[in-house]
Amino acid sequence: MDVDSYLARLAQLAPVLDEGIAEARSRARQGVIPPKFILQAAIDGLNRLLASQPEDNVLVASLSERDAKITAMTDAQRAAAKESATKLVRESIIPALGRVRGLLIEELPLSSAEIYDMPDGSSPYGVFLQSNTTTDMTPGQVHALGLQQVARIEAEMDKVLRELGFAQGTVRERFEALEASLQPPSNPDPRPLLIAEHDRILHNAQQRAATLFDLRPKAQARVLREPPFTENSAAAHYSAPAPDGSMPGTVWIPLPGPSYQILEMRTLTYHEGVPGHHFQIALQQEAAGLPQFRRKRVFGRLSAFAEGWALYAEHLVAESGWYEGDPKGHLGQLSAELFRARRLVVDTGLHSKHWTRQQAIDYGIQPSEVDRYVVWPGQACAYMIGELEILARRGKAQKVLGEHFSMPQFHNWLLQTGTVPLDVLKQVIDEDIAAARRP
Repeated sequence: MDVDSYLARLAQLAPVLDEGIAEARSRARQGVIPPKFILQAAIDGLNRLLASQPEDNVLVASLSERDAKITAMTDAQRAAAKESATKLVRESIIPALGRVRGLLIEELPLSSAEIYDMPDGSSPYGVFLQSNTTTDMTPGQVHALGLQQVARIEAEMDKVLRELGFAQGTVRERFEALEASLQPPSNPDPRPLLIAEHDRILHNAQQRAATLFDLRPKAQARVLREPPFTENSAAAHYSAPAPDGSMPGTVWIPLPGPSYQILEMRTLTYHEGVPGHHFQIALQQEAAGLPQFRRKRVFGRLSAFAEGWALYAEHLVAESGWYEGDPKGHLGQLSAELFRARRLVVDTGLHSKHWTRQQAIDYGIQPSEVDRYVVWPGQACAYMIGELEILARRGKAQKVLGEHFSMPQFHNWLLQTGTVPLDVLKQVIDEDIAAARRP
């Protein structure tokens, strides 16, 4: 039964946390300790998580919310399940989380204010970068590419901003001024309406996608607000539908306030939902022709393809006219693309050019995002590098096939292949192009 499986997984959480503590202590003995601002952010998150009573903990609340929908359960069974979960949280998980917090507090005075290389002077960043981009690009090449793309996109944004009457100041200053002018009143709470608007955009995208895609998932998609205890540090993200169809794919939108990203609402929904991650992940999960380990992405997410696809989806809908009559939405799309270009500059700056955290923030990246790049080196570079590779493959297909090129067919090639390294993607698309040329 699903509830029994959930409780079994809860019982395994504390031992896993203790393994992590042991590993962190081992690394600390070698001088490898996260920077101070990362430790403090983790401590703050744990404080929020540990503030509630065991019976109100999110791990218990989530179970109660889900088992309420299981019609085969009796009220007595639901009560017993909640009691078991509460006991596990109280006696096992909360003490383990307390031990994690204790470790981080212990390491705090030993940590540095900024990011440095390993104690022996080496840096594993090149390995992380190549692993996440699935290319052999060097940090210097990625940094230069980022600078080039930033200049291109800012020039396009400047044009749109001028058309909207924002001609004075930097692109960043003008964009922020426009965003500020669009903020909803704080009373009543605007967040329910913002989530409803994201949901409307999602369903509209499902209708529009019919002209660009032959393949569309059977699984449905929905939009939910990010839970409060992670909302302050979370980025928008997507979680896959249940393989048995019992739960739809979910686009999670954090709305901590007091300001909101109004201009990028459409682009964010396209990226995380349709035709972005929902199409890519749900279709891969439903692909009967792929082996289970690939359908379930058990060997990693391969960000270069997965995030490259989602960023390509943003580009695709823009070039397909979805923003016609909505220059502000188009500006939001360009801003999201600029964000990914800035990531190339900032991620390589932090890890290969000794940038400080403040330098990264001053370049236009939010503090929570900078912290993400610190703890996940190279991953932020996967988005644009993956998108550019997909566009390059499409350009080759269009050139070779000419009038026989089909956009839905090209998307079929990508989505039926599933998540693969970019060099494998090149090989697969080349084979598909060759097959399409045969009479």
